[in-house]
Amino acid sequence: MFYPEEIVQEVRSRADIVDVIGQYVNLKKKGANYFGLCPFHGEKTASFSVNPRMQIFHCFGCGKGGDVIKFTMEYENLTFPEAVRKIAEETGYKLPEMAQTAEQKKESDIRTRLLEINRTAAVYFFNALRAPQGQTGMNYFKKRELMDETLRIWGLGYADQTRDGLYQYLKSSGFDDDILHESGLITFSEKGVYDKFFNRVMFPIMDANNRVIGFGGRVLGDGEPKYLNSPETKLFDKSRNLFGLCYAKKSRKKSFILCEGYMDVIQLHQAGFTNAVASLGTALTEQQCRLIKRYVNEVLLTYDSDGAGINAAKRAMPMLKAVGINTKVINMKPYKDPDEFIKAMGLEAFQEHIDNARNSFLWLIDVMKMDYDLSDPAGMTQYTNDVAEKLSEITEPIERENYIKAVAREQMIDYDSLRKLVNHMGDLRERKQSPLNEKIYKHTDFISKADKKTKKETALQKSEKQLVTWLQEKPELIPSVRNYILPEDLSDETMQKVISMVYQQTPANEILDTFRDSDDEYEKVAAMFNGNLLSDDSDEYEFKRGLEDIIRNIKMTSLNTKIENETDPHRLTDLFKQQSDLMNLKL
Repeated sequence: MFYPEEIVQEVRSRADIVDVIGQYVNLKKKGANYFGLCPFHGEKTASFSVNPRMQIFHCFGCGKGGDVIKFTMEYENLTFPEAVRKIAEETGYKLPEMAQTAEQKKESDIRTRLLEINRTAAVYFFNALRAPQGQTGMNYFKKRELMDETLRIWGLGYADQTRDGLYQYLKSSGFDDDILHESGLITFSEKGVYDKFFNRVMFPIMDANNRVIGFGGRVLGDGEPKYLNSPETKLFDKSRNLFGLCYAKKSRKKSFILCEGYMDVIQLHQAGFTNAVASLGTALTEQQCRLIKRYVNEVLLTYDSDGAGINAAKRAMPMLKAVGINTKVINMKPYKDPDEFIKAMGLEAFQEHIDNARNSFLWLIDVMKMDYDLSDPAGMTQYTNDVAEKLSEITEPIERENYIKAVAREQMIDYDSLRKLVNHMGDLRERKQSPLNEKIYKHTDFISKADKKTKKETALQKSEKQLVTWLQEKPELIPSVRNYILPEDLSDETMQKVISMVYQQTPANEILDTFRDSDDEYEKVAAMFNGNLLSDDSDEYEFKRGLEDIIRNIKMTSLNTKIENETDPHRLTDLFKQQSDLMNLKL
């Protein structure tokens, strides 16, 4: 759905960004802005800023920024039209019926048709499980002790061994081959047409709005792969969805139980632990972590207690922490998974283990022991060094100190020695990440993409950002400033476009709209409106002197570049005169 600019602006004007973000983030007013902990990455010190004057947000830590629509898109994992509709609904604004372009209507029709196919397929699998040919599947579920009500609630089914039963059923239901090919449920090849799933028990995968968007199937017998998911379609992206989320979000509990597989989730729900979810047959993704963050701030890990499960937990913990989610680990030993534990020990015992779930960092330190011979002094020394290395990764001083004390106590390591070693490793880490070190290695691959993204701004970039911010706050200064600074004087094409629109007194939100098609440019522009803001009691004289310095810095840099590339003597004389005049600048 396409909404014209005037509709987007009307929706945006009805939603105060402080009120909207305040529903998700605890904001506190500091000067002209509001600050809180960023909901898009883990942090201890509030670097997430909301500007009520310009109606934009910006995180100085991770770089995300934009308007109220962008925040809703990022936080709720919505498309632009979906975010506009959500804000309109919450503010009581009735969106007009909009005509779709031919391409938009085609795309919308495909998605609607795919939902119909998935819903029809779910009914087919559900009925097949209860037919005579589905007895094999029913035997599997009964062996796993699932109740009839559980089978019904989760819509569990069976794909029989006919190889084209679903295809024939969908064709008879009015779906043509083109849309069936898009669904991913049917395979078309030179050898013929056949169902993607056969001889498998079937798990419908639903999105947060209870719509069937795909399927998972477990083979019955020795076939491979053991678990098979729908391929990615216009509806289904397994990296952005969680199995069981549509039910877990209704539990209203403060944490989610994160499992490995479909059956773990279903059996936990049947046992009354209705906050269980699972990633969709793949390693946990950043998008899934952010999706979880929308509902809870804590995750209890119940990955299998074997080597693969331990490695999965190790991978998940830093990803969850990065989005601000606290993690704990439920101890299920000597049992492999929640189902085995509950059947052997009972519900009360599992609840007790939930209540006593172990801090994930301390769990990790315990797990590391398995890789060392602690009876050997050399092994103990190596273990201590590796533990110290892990502790040195904690950058917040109080948090690091608390963990040093806890680890020293639990692992019987001398506290003073451990603390000294950790802080030494922390100092080395900081030196490696210093600007000097970055300069040395800037032409190598040693600096990660994330490091480059958070690289410190140059003095020129800071000046340009500050100029944009101040001109948005004091548009009456624009005529004076444009006498000195032309768009071509700024450092890159994006900045040149922005300053041109600022000179035309275009509001910040409308400037951002022109860069909405590129996330990187959008966030770069959002950051431009987040220089140091003027307070109500700012000294006018000091402000003018600061603005003059900024103009000199930007213009002098531009003139130096022009002088380096100029060969005409008359033109060079003029450029040198401009530099001389610039030194006497007074606004």
